[in-house]
Amino acid sequence: MLNHKVKDFCKEREQEFQMISEERKQKLLVLAEYIRQCNDENQTPKLVVICTHNSRRSHMGQIWLAVGTEYYNLPEIQSFSGGTEATAFNIRAVSAFRNIGFDITSSDDGASNPLYKISWNNEMQPYEAFSKKYDTAPNPKEKFGAIMVCTEADKGCPIVSGCDFRLALPYEDPKAYDDTELEEEKYHGRATQIAREILYTLSQVSQG
Repeated sequence: MLNHKVKDFCKEREQEFQMISEERKQKLLVLAEYIRQCNDENQTPKLVVICTHNSRRSHMGQIWLAVGTEYYNLPEIQSFSGGTEATAFNIRAVSAFRNIGFDITSSDDGASNPLYKISWNNEMQPYEAFSKKYDTAPNPKEKFGAIMVCTEADKGCPIVSGCDFRLALPYEDPKAYDDTELEEEKYHGRATQIAREILYTLSQVSQG
């Protein structure tokens, strides 16, 4: 069961579905249909969220897909993230998730690309997050959906090898506000927006 902070955060986002533009909703409904189609064919949906550096938005998308699947008690959805290059799961994005209520630990914070263990309920096996290229293990090699969350990655990957579904769903990069007085606000806002849209998507799958 989701811890109360993360569950309450999800409930708050559900009350904001009307904030999503109709244009965005149409894209999210296409994603919901892909997930339903996989379920109808008795295939576990596999979704790889891709941005250039696999440092911020792609991790946010991956985590909210996993949380939303549990929140709506959906059949298994395997979520992954990757970039056109590997860097690190940015500590500012990690802090935004900690502030929401996630339990996040790392035994190698001094590493250039730390491995983070993330939990949102007390009974789960911690979810592992680190930066990687989109085609690096444990990411799938075939029959997966690619969700492109930055324009640069969408243009930089004209072909995502092995995917059978691709959706451009760009978000503004909070990196633009690093080391400014707006940093915490903008990272929280991006995590919130991605949560809102992913939860909307999965709510449509649950109603299907």
